[in-house]
Order: sequence, then C-alpha cells, then structure tokens
Amino acid sequence: GSSRARVNAARAELSEVELRARAAATPLPPRLKLSARRFDLIAEVKFRSPAAGQLREGNEESVRARVAGYADAGAAAVSVLTEPSRFDGSLKHLEFAVQALAGRIPALRKDFLVDPYQICEARLAGAGGVLVIMRMLSDAEVTALLDCAVEQRLFVLLESFDAADIERAGQVVRQYARSTELLVGLNSRDLQTLQVVPGRLEQMARSLPDDVPRVAESGVATAADAGRIAVAGYDVALVG
Repeated sequence: GSSRARVNAARAELSEVELRARAAATPLPPRLKLSARRFDLIAEVKFRSPAAGQLREGNEESVRARVAGYADAGAAAVSVLTEPSRFDGSLKHLEFAVQALAGRIPALRKDFLVDPYQICEARLAGAGGVLVIMRMLSDAEVTALLDCAVEQRLFVLLESFDAADIERAGQVVRQYARSTELLVGLNSRDLQTLQVVPGRLEQMARSLPDDVPRVAESGVATAADAGRIAVAGYDVALVG
C-alpha cells in the first residue's frame, strides 16, 4: 500500500519515460565484486527498525561517514534503507551513500519494491543493486522488476523467508542468472514477531540455490556468527 502510494506520487512528478531516460544517461554504477576465497559482508545503513525502534539520527553527515567507514573496512557493498514510514529512510540517503562511496563499491537500494519505476529510481540515485522480496510479489511483479534490473544493469538480491520463497527464487535464478548478477538471501526473522529464529539460517542453507552467492540476512552480529554461517554454506552476510 504505502510503497505503491509512493510510486504513484513520484510518477505524478516525473513520468516513467523521463525517469528511464535520465537513469539510462547516468554513469554505470560499480560492479559487485565478491571474493572467491573468503566470506563477504554487505553493511547496512538504517536509522529505524520495526524490531528495535529508533537506532540513530539520520542525516547526510552520518550517512556519508558510515558508508565510507564500511568501504574502508572491506565491505563488498552497502545496503541503504530508503523506506520512509517504518525505517526513516529516503532516496536522499542512497544518493549521499553513493557520493561518499565514490565508485569504490556499489550501494544496494533496500525497500519494499513493487514497481519497475522504483528500480529506475535506484539507478538514477546511483545504486548498483536492488532488493527484491519474493514474499510480497506475484510472479508477474517479480518478472517486471527483474526485467527492469537487467535493463538498468543492476544486481539483485532475492530475499526469501521460507522454502516456498526459496523455490520461487530458484526459478528466477534459472531464468535470469545469465542476464544479471543475482544473489539469493534468507532472512531469518519471523515475520509475525520480527524476532530472529535461532538455527533457521543453518536449517535452510541447503535449500538455497548453489550456483549463485548465498546471503544470510539477519541473525549475524559477531565474527563467531559469521564463521558459523560460512561453515553452513553462506558466502555473504548482510549486517545492519
């Protein structure tokens, strides 16, 4: 609902045809480079969480300093929340992050994306990738988002919560893996309680497609956690 309302409001200000033209005219974002032999991190910028409440004050200086620190520390990418009502995010935060990263590593737009328009917004802001949440989208919506991501040359993190999501993500991998960079992630939060479910990352690891990078989302807080899920078969952790 709120995501579609944002799209409709944005489209009233700037047509999709004009947005696509502007996005296509921007420089290509940096490619996602994952290391072949070690575990990678995607570090996250967010200012509020439905599970934890207010985390910190969100402003340009804070975004720039944090993403520069993440890049210095060796993150493979930075995830930026752009959802305003639950996470206090904005596309401006994404733009600030991209400017601070200065082409070193890509930024990922993390939001409840429901329309190709939002993929083009991400590219115009300088993002190198987008999050696509399997649970909230029909097959037709997923196809529309992926087609646009291919067109805009963005990598895609497909987020799953359970076996049904993973199966659908696997179908997307089979269809699109040759067209754009795909990652499949498992979010270990329970959608009702928003609490991390202990052991879910390990339990579901073998269900994830083995021909694309596997991303552990939520439940990774320490180096020991990262070591544990690397052993379970994950290649990347998204850490906020």
